[in-house]
Amino acid sequence: MGILTRSEILKAIENGSIGIDPFDPQRVGPASVDLHLGNEFRTFKKTHRIVQVTNDVDYRAVTEKVVVPDGQSLVLVPGETVLGITRETVRLADNLCGWLEGRSRFARLGLLVHISASFMQPGIENQQVLEMSNFSPMALAVHPGTAICQFVFQQTVGHARYEGEFKTQSAETY
Repeated sequence: MGILTRSEILKAIENGSIGIDPFDPQRVGPASVDLHLGNEFRTFKKTHRIVQVTNDVDYRAVTEKVVVPDGQSLVLVPGETVLGITRETVRLADNLCGWLEGRSRFARLGLLVHISASFMQPGIENQQVLEMSNFSPMALAVHPGTAICQFVFQQTVGHARYEGEFKTQSAETY
């Protein structure tokens, strides 16, 4: 159905259909909510082996977790991709889904904040993993705490609930 506007997002938060923790009403825009970059990242290991892209592949086998303290940054060189995670946990009722999108201010620098798998299923309760890539010709430093992406909420026709592997992902489990 339709995309929720600011007033509808706030109503859905008030009635419990949407949960955002921590929540800052200042981050609600005309039709989305800004989410902040967390402190944990997964960087890709440098390897010369071929990674088979099959249903049983595990991204954790080819990445390593890096924690960046507040006030510091992680540098992405041109062409580099890392996984980040939002500080916020988002919970959706079974009649809402959503889309995770980058912010144009960072896209204009060549930073793609969420390059694939942007659809968020009804019934999730998780932190959002960000597939971040530097497509610019210069190194870019990303800083924990930055309002890095936006979540767009959409009402579904009918009710459904995602029960997959990433339903409750968090910084501890991704």
